[in-house]
Amino acid sequence: MIKIFLVDDHEMIREGLKTYFEKSSEIECIGEAENGLDCLEKLKSSQPNIVVTDLNMPEMDGIELAKQVSSLHPAIKVLGLTMMDDHRHVKQFLAEGASGYLLKDCKQEELLMAIKTVATGGTYFSPKVTEIIINSIQKTKPHAKRMVTEVKLSKREKEVLELILKEYSNTEIAEALFVSMKTVEAHKRNLLVKTGSKNIAGLILYVIGTNLIDF
Repeated sequence: MIKIFLVDDHEMIREGLKTYFEKSSEIECIGEAENGLDCLEKLKSSQPNIVVTDLNMPEMDGIELAKQVSSLHPAIKVLGLTMMDDHRHVKQFLAEGASGYLLKDCKQEELLMAIKTVATGGTYFSPKVTEIIINSIQKTKPHAKRMVTEVKLSKREKEVLELILKEYSNTEIAEALFVSMKTVEAHKRNLLVKTGSKNIAGLILYVIGTNLIDF
């Protein structure tokens, strides 16, 4: 069972999501908060697998919440569910350690898929968010092309990276490449170090921005 914690300053949104998840046999909502500060206080006595949060909230927004959760509760994943579709907010949120970003006009099935992906160690960007990121990066291509020459990946690292981009979990990567989980984790650490990324979401942003791998 995947345990989630909902954070949104609109009670109607929280109630709607809770009603939806009550019908699921795979996901349980174990708590809710109306802003980031409220969430951090409640996380002292609650241990969800994922915090699903809006970005635009009073007291403490979702970007700062992602930063605090990543620092104070590194085992808890953060997934954004918001109306904010500006590329700067997307990049800031992911840079602070979040594992995914969805817009609130997504379908319920996509939200369920995102939660499952993040719960198994993957990252999830809705197609609209991916388009936002790619469009914003087009303006910085000359700089990105200079950056790509500074990163040299081994054949195996490229294979692992390609599977990460396909949203494979660590287990699936290990099975596909016939290697151990420890080897997969080692390759992931090397990829983060070589690209200067804080997390897998940041690594994906780097790859998109530098054409490190052709899509």
